[in-house]
Amino acid sequence: MIKEASANARKTHYTEILNKYGMLLILILLFSALSLKIDGFASFRNIFSILEQVSMFGIIAIGVTFAIVTGGIDLSSGAVVALASVVGASIVTGTEGYGMTIFAFGAAMFVGSICGLINGSITAYGRIPPFIATLGMMTMARGVAQLVSNGRPIDASSDAFTSIGDGSIFGVPGLVVIYVLVAITCHIMMSRMSFGRHVFAIGGNVNTAKICGVNVEITLLKVYILAGALAGLAGAMLTSRAYAGNPTFGNMWELDAIAAAVIGGTSLAGGVGSVPMCIVGALIIGVMNKGLNMLGVDPYWQQIIKGMIIIGAVLLDAQKRKKA
Repeated sequence: MIKEASANARKTHYTEILNKYGMLLILILLFSALSLKIDGFASFRNIFSILEQVSMFGIIAIGVTFAIVTGGIDLSSGAVVALASVVGASIVTGTEGYGMTIFAFGAAMFVGSICGLINGSITAYGRIPPFIATLGMMTMARGVAQLVSNGRPIDASSDAFTSIGDGSIFGVPGLVVIYVLVAITCHIMMSRMSFGRHVFAIGGNVNTAKICGVNVEITLLKVYILAGALAGLAGAMLTSRAYAGNPTFGNMWELDAIAAAVIGGTSLAGGVGSVPMCIVGALIIGVMNKGLNMLGVDPYWQQIIKGMIIIGAVLLDAQKRKKA
């Protein structure tokens, strides 16, 4: 009896570890397999290339993770990237100096915050499901981006501005440094601050959260403002990297962001998620994209594979909740 109980305890312990760190193991195995298959895949140059690609939609994924943990969703992040991109480019075009660069990044984040404020207001006070609210914002933000830019790319080749996308700090690309700083800040917000506890409480049970004194409306407002600001930051980063703002930027990025969150273990039912595992999910997507590109896999097949991975991650989450 004692032996059986001990064996069951060990099994439960191993299962918990696998549930918690399984995706990290998958990331390591995926990277190792592609490194064996593709020459130069494990080189520092290629690793930094992956991290640069991940940094932009990865920042969006962090904001989306907060929204999903509350039991919501944000489908507007890709379109907000496009809007922030053309706004930032409009500010720096024909200018020089880091003052305008900082202003452009701030303006991009402000525009994203306004979009998030509208999403949060409609969701929290209008009682409209976040799927519908953010779907509407996705359409509007993309339309405004087209109007601002007249449907054309806007030059953003200011040396100061593009140095953010091209530059590095101690050999680490500037975009990766921004991603790391944002990830650390948001991890602290989610895991160490009352704001994070309120986010989890709302996702766990919104009625219980209200009884416990959580201001649900204000918390949701903050969550969507944060998600919008991060999408705006990603738009400025992409513009800096591409030397131009473009109303077509960020197309389908919201799905990559949601995929990164879900693959990283964030439950679509709400109440479960973390920033570090969201990063792992983003890295899995980034490593997979880079590997498939280097292997010459057709882009259409890449979309099919990514869709299958998302469905698999959601099914896995459903099974976990059934056992809980």
